[in-house]
Amino acid sequence: MQAAKNRVVSIDYTLKDADDQVIDTSEGREPLAYIHGTGQIIPGLESALEGKGPGEDVSVTITPEEGYGERDDSMVMQIPREQFEGADQIEPGMQFQAETDEGVRILTVLEAGDQEVTVDGNHPLAGVTLNFDVNVVDVRDASQEELDHGHVHGPGGHDH
Repeated sequence: MQAAKNRVVSIDYTLKDADDQVIDTSEGREPLAYIHGTGQIIPGLESALEGKGPGEDVSVTITPEEGYGERDDSMVMQIPREQFEGADQIEPGMQFQAETDEGVRILTVLEAGDQEVTVDGNHPLAGVTLNFDVNVVDVRDASQEELDHGHVHGPGGHDH
């Protein structure tokens, strides 16, 4: 069976930046399982895995346009500190969820002043060229329940 729309694909992967530094890996963990063709992984990786089957290796370089997008400097903004209800301590590097017109967005704190907090709404990997080494571990049809819920159940996915 091969990776195609509405199939559960399980992969082992290592993600490196342009300087060959490891950003993320599944090594030592369960393979990552996702429903192919539903936008659960970045477009460039999903395209590279289309039609691949168990045992196949894929090495692909993904540009920001096919990854997490280009950095958008307008996404760096100052927010009044009182907007951070319930957060007694705010420090650079902390992340918060914010409800926006485009849905939930993760904001990373860059600076925390007494009156204002400078945050970055860009994905941490925006503007970064990504190098993936992937091994396809398994491909199977997604169950109707997985399709209805929009995520994988069981190993590598959501446990019920």
